[in-house]
Amino acid sequence: MKRSPLVHLALGTLVIIYAYLAGVINQSEKAFECITESEWEATNNWPKADWENPVWQTNLPQNYDLIIKFKDGTPQSMINSLVSRFNLNTFRSYSELPSFSFVSVTTSENLTLDELIARYKADPNVEYVEPNFRYQADDIIPNDPFFESLWGLNNVGQKINGKPGGVSGVDINVLKAWDLTTGDDQIVVAVVDTGIDYTHPDLKPNMWVNENEIPDNGIDDDGNGVVDDIHGYNAVDDSGDPMDDNDHGSHCAGTIGAAGDNGEGIVGVNWKVKLMGLKFLSGDGSGSLNDALETINYALEMKKRGVNIRVLSNSWGGGDYSQALHDAIKALNKEGILFVAAAGNSATNTDTYPHYPSSYKSDNVLSVAAINNQDYLASFSNYGASSVHIGAPGVDVYSTVTGNDYAYFSGTSMATPHVSGVASLVLANNPTLTPKQIIETIVTTATPSPELKGKTISGGRVNVYAAMTK
Repeated sequence: MKRSPLVHLALGTLVIIYAYLAGVINQSEKAFECITESEWEATNNWPKADWENPVWQTNLPQNYDLIIKFKDGTPQSMINSLVSRFNLNTFRSYSELPSFSFVSVTTSENLTLDELIARYKADPNVEYVEPNFRYQADDIIPNDPFFESLWGLNNVGQKINGKPGGVSGVDINVLKAWDLTTGDDQIVVAVVDTGIDYTHPDLKPNMWVNENEIPDNGIDDDGNGVVDDIHGYNAVDDSGDPMDDNDHGSHCAGTIGAAGDNGEGIVGVNWKVKLMGLKFLSGDGSGSLNDALETINYALEMKKRGVNIRVLSNSWGGGDYSQALHDAIKALNKEGILFVAAAGNSATNTDTYPHYPSSYKSDNVLSVAAINNQDYLASFSNYGASSVHIGAPGVDVYSTVTGNDYAYFSGTSMATPHVSGVASLVLANNPTLTPKQIIETIVTTATPSPELKGKTISGGRVNVYAAMTK
């Protein structure tokens, strides 16, 4: 039988109503799922104000965490009764703080946090109620005016040396570490290099001082064979004056330990470390094996005399394998002195073509490659899956130079002092660590980096906070 148009119209209307109702039901079910603001606006095309105060959110269960302090002397039975009456779904007490309780409250009464607190405070047995406040570490930002230029310490994607910004977070994670310690002036790092400008206002406060030597009297007061060695030793001219005549050593020293929060220039990884100048490279940046051995000998003698030398920072290299230098480094290890060394700047795999001194096999040698502010291995940096330990900032590094000045340098020479500073900060936090333990700690806590995977032992860049909290 042929149906009339009115019947078709009625059936069609019923289908539309059914579909609409089904959609409403589905939508109401989804209303209680966790969806984002953008998802809600995309599906409903409501203005933002309706998202912030949608009608369907009224009377949804709300969770609050509170700390309740019951009045002293409130019997535990009374506390238990109150907790039960308060209808708290989580209750935790503190063994040494018997009147305090942590509670979690779920309510569907649409109460604000203040209203909920007021309700519980009204009980005569309650002394006070507080929210379960959230805390976080207060990152220490020093007041040194050029701190923003130190991407290796705090990379927020800033432009460096007029170049495009890096990747935020590609740094040594030192801000959190400074919450634990900013250094220890009882730890000495010896910088084996071109010397240190010990008059630089950012370096002078942290220069090691030989307390057993009287300055400028021309006498070897402490009897160590060096006259007037106030801040270290100069093997180039066999004197007690390790003044830098090149900039390189001062630059390395600043990255390790420029004075922190002094309103001057930059800050080092370690704010309070003591810096000893051991000059064996001349003004042209070159030096001999003999002079290198003399600086190591000086460090060993002063360590045996009670100077707490824990790290030698070595941003230099070249030459063939030397048994003498290798043995000298091993002698440092016996005295508990870490030997941090630059991996070299010839873009070479040192597993195949060793670079010395960073390739010497000794438990105290820590070899360092250079990375840029985008977490890439520097184009010039040596690498080696079994011979280079870790990567560190080494491109466009800003630091101290002679003449009370500052400059950008690049090289594994700049990466090395970052790690020397890290090692000294780790020691400030745990001075009992041996060189081997320091290396193991730094390597195993490195931040993984795709660029360094398979190119260094750690497969990552140095992370001082992780190393200090391992």
